[in-house]
Amino acid sequence: MTLNELETGRSARILAVGGEGALRQHFLDMGVIPGAEVTLEKLAPMGDPMELRLHGYELTIRLADAAKIEIEESVQLRPEPADHTGSGSNKEKTRDRRKDRKKSSGETDEKTIAADHRSNPYMEAEGIRQSAHPGLGEGGRFHVKADEHPLPDGTKLTYALAGNQNCGKTTLFNQLTGSNQHVGNFPGVTVDRKSGSIKGHPETEVTDLPGIYSMSPYTAEEIVSRQFILDEKPRGIINIVDATNIERNLYLTMQLMELDVPMVLALNMMDEMQGNGGSILINRMEELLGLPVIPISAVKNEGVRELVDHAIHVAKYQERPGRQDFCDQGDHGGAVHRALHAIMHQIEDHAQRAGVPLRFAATKLIEGDSRILRALNLEQNEEELIEHIIVQMEKERGLDRSAAIADMRFAFIEKLISETVIKPRESKEHERSRKIDEVLTGKYTAIPAFIAIMGLVFWLTFNVIGAFFQEKMEEGVGALAEFCDGAMTAANVNEVLHSLVIDGVFEGVGSVISFLPVIVILFFFLSLLEDTGYMARIAFVMDRILRKIGLSGRSIVPMLMGFGCSVPAVMSSRTLPSDRDRKMTIMLVPFMSCTAKLPIYGFFTAAFFPDNAAAVMIGLYLLGILVGILTAKISKETYFRGEAVPFVMELPNYRLPSAGNVLRLLWEKAADFLQRAFSVIFLASIIIWFMRNFGTDLRMVNDSADSILARAAGAIAPVFAPLGFGDWKVATALISGFMAKESVVAILNVLYGSGGIAAALDTASAAALLVFCLLYTPCVAAIASVKRELGAKWACFIVLFQCTAAYLAAFAVKLLMELAG
Repeated sequence: MTLNELETGRSARILAVGGEGALRQHFLDMGVIPGAEVTLEKLAPMGDPMELRLHGYELTIRLADAAKIEIEESVQLRPEPADHTGSGSNKEKTRDRRKDRKKSSGETDEKTIAADHRSNPYMEAEGIRQSAHPGLGEGGRFHVKADEHPLPDGTKLTYALAGNQNCGKTTLFNQLTGSNQHVGNFPGVTVDRKSGSIKGHPETEVTDLPGIYSMSPYTAEEIVSRQFILDEKPRGIINIVDATNIERNLYLTMQLMELDVPMVLALNMMDEMQGNGGSILINRMEELLGLPVIPISAVKNEGVRELVDHAIHVAKYQERPGRQDFCDQGDHGGAVHRALHAIMHQIEDHAQRAGVPLRFAATKLIEGDSRILRALNLEQNEEELIEHIIVQMEKERGLDRSAAIADMRFAFIEKLISETVIKPRESKEHERSRKIDEVLTGKYTAIPAFIAIMGLVFWLTFNVIGAFFQEKMEEGVGALAEFCDGAMTAANVNEVLHSLVIDGVFEGVGSVISFLPVIVILFFFLSLLEDTGYMARIAFVMDRILRKIGLSGRSIVPMLMGFGCSVPAVMSSRTLPSDRDRKMTIMLVPFMSCTAKLPIYGFFTAAFFPDNAAAVMIGLYLLGILVGILTAKISKETYFRGEAVPFVMELPNYRLPSAGNVLRLLWEKAADFLQRAFSVIFLASIIIWFMRNFGTDLRMVNDSADSILARAAGAIAPVFAPLGFGDWKVATALISGFMAKESVVAILNVLYGSGGIAAALDTASAAALLVFCLLYTPCVAAIASVKRELGAKWACFIVLFQCTAAYLAAFAVKLLMELAG
């Protein structure tokens, strides 16, 4: 039978993994290999995709992809509970290991270890006294390969911070560098490289790389990580591993060790591991891996100091991993071992010239990695010889080449875990997640829950909390403006300067600042959805729906982020594994109304629709979504023909958001908004005030229709006449909106004065203008992000496409409003 035929709640053993190319390799890297035990947890509410549990974590795949995986159903319905004394070991064996560790620990480590190393809270658990953690400079304990002399003083110690998605890399990066990078509970939060020096060590530079599952890149973000490590050649690697999901995380660790770069293994989330009754025998793991292993909790900043000390030491002394050969040389692994070493002998000179680590190059050739093959520049007869070696290995091993390499790695991981990991009971976090998912991903409750949650977010933002604080902010800005106006009048300040401050700055910048609370509150709720892990569930629930318009469920995350800001939303599209899906998603992101447009909506609803403000705002958001769906449907049938990429994603446990992380994000967004207000919008307000009050002869005018601004904007104003707002003042505001959407309100306030817009437009024209502002070109920052991701041609296309769509939609709304009377 195949995996798609498995019933919910039942388990099976994988016999064969079908398919080809990067997707099949991705499945193998995720642990979907022959021999693996898999349990079907549930199906999505629409019946597709499916949630599987294997190697201790949840993975989602579609039924169509599951149909390519052959299985043999297990007799028992579910796997037996984890053995708390060790994976596959009984209590007697565990006690024997403890005795052996006590004999081998010696007293030297106790004497050489530094005080902060002794105080690591994760070196003792479950009544097991671990032998003292090795001190610095004890490279021989790990059988590492170290240079004879340390690097010269002053040498820049560069590090790659690498690990799986959602394992805590960015949290650790913030602890190491004191940075304030955003941390989320969704796979792929980090979509670009970020660098900083370790606190107290200016000679270091740590680069936080996007999360990857293996060194066989499947998405654009994974290519960023792989190319940095291979091309930039950092002095060391800090490999962070989720200790609660160690079996899957160690797969990447083994590939990083093959790179022959000094490396430290950071076991993160040890507080959760121990809190659920588990432990890890650190010293034994170090002996088996041949590198330093440091237990830490990045979120609590525990064990981080010890990690830093070891990282600096291994980089300075270039202590490389002492183990790179993970082959089992018995009946099953002997064929792989012989093939790898034969290929290594064959390509040694090519790997040296190309600067590619030998063992890494050999494994990648077996996996069929085209990038490595091109880099080695082999002759045809050499390629043919290597192919013969691989075919012989496949025949002897009984597995295809990629599956054989994956099986070799997972076999070693299983052996390592059986000797070093005391498995915990089901974690509180996972138990809690299962109960929450019964509602949030349930067959009949998932969609209503999603609608209810998003409805609550918008209601609280626009009607309750946001509206309250916005009113208070308006009162404060108004009081300040009135005070300044009175003070300047009493001081008999020059009339021009008086007008600049009151009519320019306060009418422009002041009107925009009042919307700060609404923007911050919306970001607050979006941050909660991401940090808790609900964003990943939305992707799981919405995959089948989005597939109807040619997208994957993963596209929902950039689109939801677009409600906050288009810039990070466009960047987050890197988590999508195909160019087709990335381009379609980026094209749709601007239709998701960002928070910068909120001042425009608030301004017009207050002036024209005060009794139905919330309904109008929600209607605008829904209209943007509907236009985006229509665009996607048309694109799918024309330029973007084909099917969406497979939906392969890990579902993280729900976690309580970090107050510090949420507050940090809110501060960043508030600071960014205020920076825009007092830079771009401030400058635009002054320029518009000047152009409005002065003529071409640089003399002040009594009528703004005679001003420089009227002449310049009047040239394009007729284009908007069919939409009902062919006034040069509106045209000016729309042009300024290209710089920053918030400035539309500021410019309209400067040009029309407080409340003047209500007399200049009728209701139909105001509705058309609202729709045009909703849909027309994104701001310069968003377009720059599109240019960076897709190139200048796509950026120009999106500007023209959005403006055309906005014009047509605004014209249709005006006609409908006029017909409705």
